[in-house]
Amino acid sequence: MTMDGSSIKLAELLRHPDDLDKIPAMKSEYIRKKATVDAQLRSGLKEQLEITQSGMNGITDGQRTVQLIKEEMMKIDKLCAEAQNMIRDFPNINLVSQTHRNFSAVETMRKNLDSFNDRLAQVEVMLREDDKDPENMPNLLAIHYELTQLRNIRDDAMEQISRADDAGMQATLEDYFARLDETIDWFDEHVGTIALNLINVLINGNNGLVVRLAVVLDAEEKSDKRVKALQEALKDHKEMAVRFQSITDGAKTVRGYKEKFLQAIQINAEGQIMEAKQAFSEDSSKLEKSLKWYFNDLNAVKQGMVPLMPKKWKIFQTYGKIYHKLMHDFLVGMIDDPNTTSANTLAILNWPEKYYKKMAKLGFKQDELEPPILDGRENELVREFRQLIIKFLDQWIDRIFRTEQKDFAERNVDGSNLDADEYGYFRTKNLVDLWRMLSEQVDAAGNSERMDVVEGVIDAMILRLKTRQQTWQKMLDDEAARYYGNTPELEGFQALQDWLVATANDQIACIDDNEEEGRFAYLTSFRQKFEPLVSPVYLERVDVEISALRDGYVDLSTHCIAKFAQLIFAVDFRTVMPDFFTPRWYGATAMKQMVVTFEEYVGDYKSVLHHSLLDIFIEELADELLIRYLLSVKNKGAKFKRQDPFKDKLFNDISTAFEFFNNNSYLSPDVADTIKQKWKVTQNFLGLIEVEKAAVPDAFAAFKEEYWDLQLSWVEAVLRSRDDFDRSMLNAVKMRAAQINVTRGLETIMSKVK
Repeated sequence: MTMDGSSIKLAELLRHPDDLDKIPAMKSEYIRKKATVDAQLRSGLKEQLEITQSGMNGITDGQRTVQLIKEEMMKIDKLCAEAQNMIRDFPNINLVSQTHRNFSAVETMRKNLDSFNDRLAQVEVMLREDDKDPENMPNLLAIHYELTQLRNIRDDAMEQISRADDAGMQATLEDYFARLDETIDWFDEHVGTIALNLINVLINGNNGLVVRLAVVLDAEEKSDKRVKALQEALKDHKEMAVRFQSITDGAKTVRGYKEKFLQAIQINAEGQIMEAKQAFSEDSSKLEKSLKWYFNDLNAVKQGMVPLMPKKWKIFQTYGKIYHKLMHDFLVGMIDDPNTTSANTLAILNWPEKYYKKMAKLGFKQDELEPPILDGRENELVREFRQLIIKFLDQWIDRIFRTEQKDFAERNVDGSNLDADEYGYFRTKNLVDLWRMLSEQVDAAGNSERMDVVEGVIDAMILRLKTRQQTWQKMLDDEAARYYGNTPELEGFQALQDWLVATANDQIACIDDNEEEGRFAYLTSFRQKFEPLVSPVYLERVDVEISALRDGYVDLSTHCIAKFAQLIFAVDFRTVMPDFFTPRWYGATAMKQMVVTFEEYVGDYKSVLHHSLLDIFIEELADELLIRYLLSVKNKGAKFKRQDPFKDKLFNDISTAFEFFNNNSYLSPDVADTIKQKWKVTQNFLGLIEVEKAAVPDAFAAFKEEYWDLQLSWVEAVLRSRDDFDRSMLNAVKMRAAQINVTRGLETIMSKVK
């Protein structure tokens, strides 16, 4: 891999022979860099060796210290053993001492047992007093102290009887202490009530009760830590249990008051979360309102509870961690619930930004809150919500297109199945519904209040509008193909023409703005609709797509008009066109008949065709006529004989066509001039036919220089229609074509004459 990389690098540096002169300079540069790298490596190696040596010295010193401690312990143990031997009668003294301690312990135990029920009764009195004053519970600390003492008495007694292995006495003691458990449960209820309502207690200003609860919990936490430490020590060092039983006085088991307190916080918050979920499920707009308590609680803890609790608890952070986990579980659970509506999902999707801002005001940084509030699924949710809108969009577009296909297929059954707008122009029935539906879906995306959703939906809409253009063109072209051929079907022909006109009008309606009247076409209104909902960067990009879409509407409209013109030649002029340039041409009035047909079509459709398309319609008729006219040299039997008046006949045809274009009151002067310029190609056409045989290559060269996209195959057909054609004429033209170097430009009419 390294060698290959080096080879590639060298190949890039030494691309040309002159680059070899750079080798000495490159070598010097590489030597300098290598020296720098070697120096850095030596420095790094030295540093690592020093660190390693320091670590090894530390380990050695630690081992030496441990050995010294062992030696000191051995000395202490030896001194203890010697001390026992030095004291006279030490065994007897030790026995008397133990007897005295045991007697004192028994005496204390007897007194505790005698007073146990009276003390327990006093605790019950204090509990009843607190029941009557639940807002303050003034006896909480006293009750806790007494219960702790009574618990210790019971635990010590039960431990002693378990060593005696007297089952009968153990059962008696258990009955004797049974009432204590009931009292403990009573006390625990008080503690639980305070813990569950701690925020309300705090808000109500009862700081004393909060502090008393904290004292109880702190004492129990210390007791639990001590018990756990002893349990670990006794488990690992059983000999210590025999030597130091005295240090096990007090609680014998972990009571878990601190853990129960944290559970109470969670239980209380869970109850409020469930209420919020119910309200949110019924109304997706109530998410923030239903969670107002959440931030109020945390603020109350920050402002009021932190000074009242032990600092080591970090009570504010503890609440924040519990609450955040519940918020995460609530939101993720809603997302994963199949019954959650899209409106609820959207509200959840927009919540994290507000949530983290509120938490930041309280003092929680986003990276401190784990796990992420939506598990980092925001992009997935955006994509899902966007796809949901697009799904409805596709369903609507499919439904509309199926209706359009049905109307188009049944155009002969119920007239043409077309509508007319306020100007009387033919229009299809469903275009208004399409744009209304798009507007509604833009509103749906806008309601998300997310630019990424809106932008994704707009992209999908533009793509589907482009696809719709292509689909419509294919549907019309496929239907038009039925009318080509020698024996075309005539059923539905006029209705197809009406649909071509209506479709062309539809495309213009999508883009025909009239700013003077304050009237904007569908596409402009569509852009104005989503403009406030997207970013400036996206708007700049999408304007390119809108422009392409606008061009697509123009192209489809023009294509429909061109297809209309082509169908006229395929059906109306099917029997006329084969006669051009044949002997039948000279005595016929085909061009006049065609012009009359043009006038009839223009007269029939001028009132139902959009005014901006009328010029295009006439121009398409002129272009199609010119193309078909020039291609007629390929007709069977087409021949230009020197003795025939083909020149006069050509002039007559062209004059007849020009008369229609010149005298057409619906044609603008600019378009009329454009048509005339295109028809000038007939002069070059005539030149190829009438010039002397020797001058044909020159006539071709002049033609080619003026029309760079002149097709040689068509030129060959023209030459073959001359009665004096021979192979040498064609070869001479081909030789001249090889010598001509023309400059390409815009396509001319000859690009379509092949």
